[in-house]
Amino acid sequence: MKVFKFGGASVKNAESLKNVVQIIRKYEDRLFIVVSAMDKTTNRLEAVVKHLLTRDAASFESTVMEVEHFHQSVLKELNLAGSEALEREMEELFGLLRKRYHTPISEHLGFEYDQVVSLGEVLSSKILAHVLKSEKVEAQWLDARQLIRTDNHYKEGKVDWDKTTQKIQSCIGEFPQKKCFVSQGFIGHTSEGFTTTLGREGSDYSAAIFAYALTAQDVTIWKDVPGMLNADPKYFSNTQLLKSISYKEAIELAYFGASVIHPKTVKPLQNKNIKLYIKSFIDPESEGTVIQAEQAQDQLIPSFIVKKHQILISISANDFSFINEEALAKVFERFYSNTIKINLMQNSALNFSTLVDADKVDMEKLIVLFKPEFSCKYNENVELLTIRHYTPEIIADLLAGRTVLLEQRSRQTARFVLTK
Repeated sequence: MKVFKFGGASVKNAESLKNVVQIIRKYEDRLFIVVSAMDKTTNRLEAVVKHLLTRDAASFESTVMEVEHFHQSVLKELNLAGSEALEREMEELFGLLRKRYHTPISEHLGFEYDQVVSLGEVLSSKILAHVLKSEKVEAQWLDARQLIRTDNHYKEGKVDWDKTTQKIQSCIGEFPQKKCFVSQGFIGHTSEGFTTTLGREGSDYSAAIFAYALTAQDVTIWKDVPGMLNADPKYFSNTQLLKSISYKEAIELAYFGASVIHPKTVKPLQNKNIKLYIKSFIDPESEGTVIQAEQAQDQLIPSFIVKKHQILISISANDFSFINEEALAKVFERFYSNTIKINLMQNSALNFSTLVDADKVDMEKLIVLFKPEFSCKYNENVELLTIRHYTPEIIADLLAGRTVLLEQRSRQTARFVLTK
């Protein structure tokens, strides 16, 4: 069994879906396909959640209609508009979405987010399964909301690996003759049957979960880039393809912010020694990148990761206490309970500095959260530059004319918080 993951860019419209079908048809292997939501659907559904929570009925309905019309237009382009089964499924899904407006809102806002936003992947996978069938590829649609078991940590569900593996293996065992399965990335379910999500951009992780459960031959993530590059072409003119890197290096790059793969993707694959390929859906015959066991060449190519739109926060105790283990425990608890991810942290005797994504934190609310024990100061509009396998010359060149607010260095990695 091979596992393929197609992200939003690869299924963004009808033409893209046709391309996905052509890629799938080239393989004789048994395939498990994991898909993300179609172009900008997740963003639109996040807007639906916002209108749901603010009780803005008009905006809620208009945004739902926008999502519905987009998917209906895709069906027409694919000549699937006359499929009674698919039309019925779509009508049911949008009916459930509209019904949420008239359902009492949970006190846990993450719950509402997961019940709504998860529908993007359900829609795209339903459409892809029907497209494959129309092209004589007998695909079996599977519901990840019945296969991937998580805890009740909404928006960031933690996987129950034993139950998930059991469910996936049992389900696949019911279809011994099927050669192609289609399911969703990003989503799972609790023991009570409620939908959870695995974190933004979590479809890569879903592919790894399915691969782990099935002890797959390998996983291929199909992207709009030729593979894993040593830098983002948006910020660096001369980039290099990393043809082969180790699991360890891939985890380091993903952890520091490399956007090609989700940070949690690599661990389950490494645990079963399953190779991970990053390939281009634009040029599917190209070599791409393979991530596998230890590679000697990891240290040969410097890699550069830029995270823009950051906020540097400095937290200190109002009574002039040390930032010791007790104080840090209180700080981390506040970040964790509010699902705020830390991109960098550093502490001195009296201050704890941390860097977070600007769009993931409301500073006014955060300041209130830390009162009365702590006070917060912050710098907006900063960016984080991470360099793996750096040299003094590389650092000098990249920092020329820049103001450094904070820096960290280890033997392999240098990180700098910079003003624009």
